[in-house]
Amino acid sequence: MGLNTMSWTLHSDQGTQVVVSGLETDSDAIEASMALLSADERLRADRFVFDADRHRFVAARARLRELLGQRLDVRPESVELTYGDQGKPALAPRFAGSALRFNVSHSQHHAVFAFSCDSEVGVDLEDVRVLPDADDVAERMFSRLESATYSVLPPRDKPLGFFNCWTRKEAFIKALGEGLSHALDRFDVSLAPGDAARILRVDATPGERCGWTLSSFSPAPGLVGAVVTRTRNLETA
Repeated sequence: MGLNTMSWTLHSDQGTQVVVSGLETDSDAIEASMALLSADERLRADRFVFDADRHRFVAARARLRELLGQRLDVRPESVELTYGDQGKPALAPRFAGSALRFNVSHSQHHAVFAFSCDSEVGVDLEDVRVLPDADDVAERMFSRLESATYSVLPPRDKPLGFFNCWTRKEAFIKALGEGLSHALDRFDVSLAPGDAARILRVDATPGERCGWTLSSFSPAPGLVGAVVTRTRNLETA
């Protein structure tokens, strides 16, 4: 798919590891991947209307199981998962002693997996592209500060600025485990290309004291991602 599996460590205090993989979706690879999934995951796969979406789900979930299996020293098909109220996956109670936290996202042809020890984590990955309704989405979904920052970007910078913001906000709400039940205007993130990736505000708390750390990454041209991890030993206001 144009991207070999790569991994690196972010946030030295949390030791968060990010792994990015191309998704193999040919028929033989999907058949092998399907064998690693749980019965529930196979049912979820069957609900997809389009084959391409189903294949991406199967490939990403099988790869997640392989990566979790390596870290837990169990076979991929033996990994047991549970899900929060908003659908965030976690390890089943019998693996609680590992203190491993993880999150996953995938774009068209790539998946990203984030792993952290005893710190909640959220990750998102997107293909940077021109969206015809990006300006309207930014006005409706971004915070007031983010929308104002986005609106004055040069046209050439707007696609990257949009997806910088989108991935950073998505990674944060996934780390929280609250999904879109957490209002997107309750926090601000940086988004301008060239600016450092930062959480600027969470409610009335400045970003540097909010208890979360944000990093961005670009594993290949045209891809942008973000990962958010809870900061250890930080007193928040």
